[in-house]
Amino acid sequence: MTSFQGKVVAITGGASGIGLATAKILASRGATVCLADINQGGLDDAVKALAAIGGGKHTAQIVDVGDSEVVTAWINKIVSDHGKLDGAANLAGMVRVQREIKDETDEAWAKTMHINADGVFYCLRAELNVMREGGSIVSAGSVAGQVGFVGLGAYCASKAAVNLLTKTAAREHPIIRVNAVSPGATATPMVAAMEAEYGHEQPTAAACIKRKADPSEIAQGIVFLLSDDASFVTGTVISLDGGWQA
Repeated sequence: MTSFQGKVVAITGGASGIGLATAKILASRGATVCLADINQGGLDDAVKALAAIGGGKHTAQIVDVGDSEVVTAWINKIVSDHGKLDGAANLAGMVRVQREIKDETDEAWAKTMHINADGVFYCLRAELNVMREGGSIVSAGSVAGQVGFVGLGAYCASKAAVNLLTKTAAREHPIIRVNAVSPGATATPMVAAMEAEYGHEQPTAAACIKRKADPSEIAQGIVFLLSDDASFVTGTVISLDGGWQA
């Protein structure tokens, strides 16, 4: 189990779900975790949970990943406060009301692309400008970025964009490892809210493992990519989908 003692890691979407699960593992291994989210109450609870686990002096800040200036200021503040940024997990995202492409609205398309694709771009740009050799960045793609889903055209397109941003960044910055994860159905608050809205559970029949992942199962993959154990892994999208694409 690789130690993160002395490492500083930034996480967006850190107040709940996969982001919080990732933060807890990193804190348990000694990292100082800097959380960002738009949920102040969730951030407050997350920092308390991390303090109880240990690690460094964890921080939390309200950050809208769709605001490039706010994202850049947050990343720069981390470096100013801690002297460096060793790793980053860009996990903030959203999913909108399901519509087929022929019925999709300009507003829903733009909002989904802005948060999921622009947001990751803003984070990557800020992180790559301050991260030193040996750093590692992981962004959240999705099985929906590799497989088409009826009614999720905007979401699929936004996650496909994350995959190609990841691969391009890895080629442009070979001294920094840049990867993405591609989760399948996962038991997160975002998924629970979507299920409540549509009145049915997210199907898992297409996967080999016919259940949702626990957020900690996805987090383990993210932590691996952030760690020195993945020292020769870059420019890849690792599927954590229970065999959805088998």
